[in-house]
Amino acid sequence: MTVQSTATLRRIVQLSLISLSAVFIGTSPLHAAEKGSATILVKDAFTSPNHAATIEAKLISKGFLTSNPLGGEPLELVVDRKVVATAMTGGDGRAFFTYMPKAIGLVPVQVRVGNSSRVDSTEGQANLAVWEKRHPILTIELSSLMEALTPSRVPRIGIAIESERKPMPEAADELGKLTQFYYRVIYVVTSPAGRDGFQATTEAREWLRTHKFPTGYVMTLPPDSQALGSKLDDFHAEGWKTIKIGVGRTKAFAEAFLQRRLEAVIVPEPTKGEVPRKAKVAKDWKDVRKKL
Repeated sequence: MTVQSTATLRRIVQLSLISLSAVFIGTSPLHAAEKGSATILVKDAFTSPNHAATIEAKLISKGFLTSNPLGGEPLELVVDRKVVATAMTGGDGRAFFTYMPKAIGLVPVQVRVGNSSRVDSTEGQANLAVWEKRHPILTIELSSLMEALTPSRVPRIGIAIESERKPMPEAADELGKLTQFYYRVIYVVTSPAGRDGFQATTEAREWLRTHKFPTGYVMTLPPDSQALGSKLDDFHAEGWKTIKIGVGRTKAFAEAFLQRRLEAVIVPEPTKGEVPRKAKVAKDWKDVRKKL
C-alpha cells in the first residue's frame, strides 16, 4: 500500500469517528430529556391536633415485572392543595415528611414528585388520622372483615389474593354504624415476610374503599407475633388510653389485647381451642355490636 493510500485510509477512519461522535452527541440530549415512569406509595399516619406527624413515602420505578427504589428525587407533601413539606428520597426510595395538623378528622394527603429531570410527574395518596386522645378507638384486624379463602382458589400471577377476597356479610354496614357517631377505627394489616409495609398499606386502603368500609387509619405491622403488642404499649405510653378494644380473627390478635387487660372480640367463631380465655366470640358482624 502506498503512502498516499495509507493517508487516505487514515483520513476516512478519522471522518467516520467524527461522524459517529456527532451522532452520539446529537442524540444524548434527547435521551437525557426522556423521563421514566414511577409510582409513589404512601403509608397512613396518626397523630393528635397540634402534634407533629411523620408521613412516610416511597418512590419506585414502574416496570412490567420488576420495580426498583429511586433515590435522590425531590418529593412534595400536599395538604388541601398546598405544599406543606418537601423531602428527598434516600437510596431505598424512602422519604419522610413532618407535618403538624390543627383540625380534627381524617385528612387526605398527597405526595408528588417535585422538580425532577429523571421521573415523570406522579403522586400517591394516604390518610392522616388526627384524633383527640379522648375519642374511643376500635382496632380491627383486617382479616376479620374478609370471608375465609377456599383451598381451591389459587392467586393469579401478579395479583395479591387478598385483593380478591370478599368481605364478610354486613361487615361494612355494621362497622359503619359503630363508627358513624362514636368509634374511630384503626385497621391492622400484617405485611408478608420479605415485603415492606407500603404495598400492604396501599392494597388494604383500596380493598376497604372498594367494599365501602368506613375510612380509618391503616396500620401495617411486620410478621412478628409481638409487633401488635409492642404497638399497643407504645400507644398507651403516648396517652392513647382509649385504644382498648380489638376485633380480630386470629388468636394472636386477641391475645395481644387480653395480655394487657384490654377487651378482645373474635369474629367469626373459630374452631374449638382457638378462643383465648376471656375473649368474646361473635358469630358474625351483626353480633359484634352486641359484644362491645
